[in-house]
This record gives sequence, C-alpha cells and structure tokens, in this order.
Amino acid sequence: MQQMDGTADTPELEQLYRDFAANDMAPLWTQRDDLMPMTPSPQAIPHVWRWKTLYDIAQRSGDLVPVGRGGERRAVGLTNPGLPGTGYATPTLWCAIQYLGGHETAPEHRHSQNAFRFVVEGEGVWTVVNGDPVAMRRGDLLLTPGWNFHGHHNDTANPMAWIDGLDIPFSSQMDVGFFEFGSERVTDEASPAVSRAERLWAHPGLRPLSGLEDKVSSPLSAYRWEYTDAALREQLALEDEGFPATVEQGHAAIRYSNPTTGGDVMSTIRCEFHRLRAGVSTPARHEVGSSVWQVFEGEGTVVLGDVETRLETGDLFVVPSWVPWSLHSDTQFDLFRFSDAPIMERLNFARTFVPSAN
Repeated sequence: MQQMDGTADTPELEQLYRDFAANDMAPLWTQRDDLMPMTPSPQAIPHVWRWKTLYDIAQRSGDLVPVGRGGERRAVGLTNPGLPGTGYATPTLWCAIQYLGGHETAPEHRHSQNAFRFVVEGEGVWTVVNGDPVAMRRGDLLLTPGWNFHGHHNDTANPMAWIDGLDIPFSSQMDVGFFEFGSERVTDEASPAVSRAERLWAHPGLRPLSGLEDKVSSPLSAYRWEYTDAALREQLALEDEGFPATVEQGHAAIRYSNPTTGGDVMSTIRCEFHRLRAGVSTPARHEVGSSVWQVFEGEGTVVLGDVETRLETGDLFVVPSWVPWSLHSDTQFDLFRFSDAPIMERLNFARTFVPSAN
C-alpha cells in the first residue's frame, strides 16, 4: 500500500488502513475514480429487446400464469444486463411488457410509484383510474400517477399487451414506496369511448375553471394517438413550407405535458414521441440521465456507444447516462421515449453534449 503521493507506507500508515477497515471506513483517496469519475460511468449498459421475443414470452406467461391477487399483474420487467438481479431497465426506470388475456381483469391497487402505459398494438382493454374507465388503444399514452387506484379489464376475447413504465428503481433507492390493495376487480366495469378525465381536460388550450389549481401530475389520463400523430404531421408540413417547427431537419418531436402547469406529465418521468422522415440521421448526443425507447412504427437503426443495431416495430432499447446515441431512419420512423429528465433537471444534474455542435 502507498500514500497518496506514491511513497512507501510506514508501519503507522499500515495500522491506519487496518483501523479504517475495522471501523467500516473508506478513505476517499483510494476510491476517488469510482466516486467521482471524470464523466458518468454507468453500471447500466445499452441494450435492445426484440418485441417479437417479448410478446412470445408474454403470451406463454398468459397461458401459464394466472393474473390476480398476490402478484397483481402479469408484467415482465426488462432487466438491464448491467444491473443483474434487479429487474431494472436503468437505475431510475422500470419497464415491463404487461399481458392481459381475453376477458381477464387485473385487480385494483395503488402505490406511491408513478406509472404509465403505452400501447404499440391492440385494443379492447380499459384501465380504471380512481374509478374512471379509460380505453387503451394503439398509440395511446395512459397515465397512472402515484397513489391513484387502478386496475384493468379486457372486454374482448383477444389478449392485449403493452409496455409499463415506472420510477420503481428511483423510489426504491429513496425508500419512498407505499402499496395498498384495492377492489378485487375494478370499481367500474363500463367501457366508454371517452373517459371522464378526457371530457374535462382534453381540450387544447382550454382549462376548466373547476380545476385551476396546479397539479403535480397531469389530471389527463389518456393522450390519444390521433392528436400525437396530427401534431407530428403538422410539424413536418410546416418544415416543408419553410417555417421553423422541427427540432432538427426531418425530425419532428413532441413532449406530453401536464395541462395545469405545462410541465412534465409526472414529477419523475418525461414522455416524448419522435418522428423521423425516411433517410434522416440525428447527430450523436450525450445526456445525463437515462431513457427507454420503443419503436412504434417503421424501420431504422440506433447507434448506442459505438454499436449500431437495426430496429423494427415494437423493439425497445435503453440509453444509460452519458452513453452517446443517434438514430437513422430507413422509412418514416416513429418512436416513443420516456426518461428520468424531470429528476435530473430538478436536481440540477442535467447536461447534454452534442459533439458535432461543438
């Protein structure tokens, strides 16, 4: 063992190190590179999950594992290979494929963790949030903010799968988790086309006077695909007409927002949707914080670090903190993204670096 300046140890110094160990202490100078690296050094690694494989496994789970009290949900978490034994996609984000068979009901419960659902295909399931049945359809983003009771019921004979995103890893690290069982089924088994939350809140630019107080999470339980699609389509149309509307040439994008604040839909999770014209490549960028992406439609590639991977509809990939990423589209390329950006920004850790812009 040596001192910080590289000189040889003395017997007194060797005894000091033994005393460190005996008293559960660790000197900074022996671990500075681990505790304070020059740039983020995440344990999570870039990884891609194939939708066809995920769906096949979820379908087999549906045949073999009943849904109900105890496990509560037939949801299979995507485990980052760099975080073995956790079931976590990133150190802050949990992502799972959830599968509900024909005419099945997932009982109600609530938890302090924030959650959402995004549907890449299918329909026929309603998620009931605090007694309000919300239809789930292709391309929809459905919210279940923390401590809202929620359950799901499938009104059809056909199974349906979607992805769940939650802040479970962050909540676990911070020791803020609570959980409570609710109704054995769901409190309202109706199947309306439009939820009560949408009837009140889903009117662009209009806010009910009955709800003027700001809310930490969005009171709008569903963000419908037809509006997302229209917003992206108009951004590209405006670009064609010579007006500034896209984030980059050929790259349209939207952020789902809380109508009471204009901020993120939930306090710990940011949700976005991106559309690239065919043949577009985005510049590589590094970002503090982590994100999970799902291909909604189209084909293209993602470069994560120095590895390029082909993607098709439904595939998911994870971008750990500060790992450079870029996209290339072979066709029109639509992607849903969620991240821990609200946490990073609120704690003033957020940072982005685009090498080609420097």
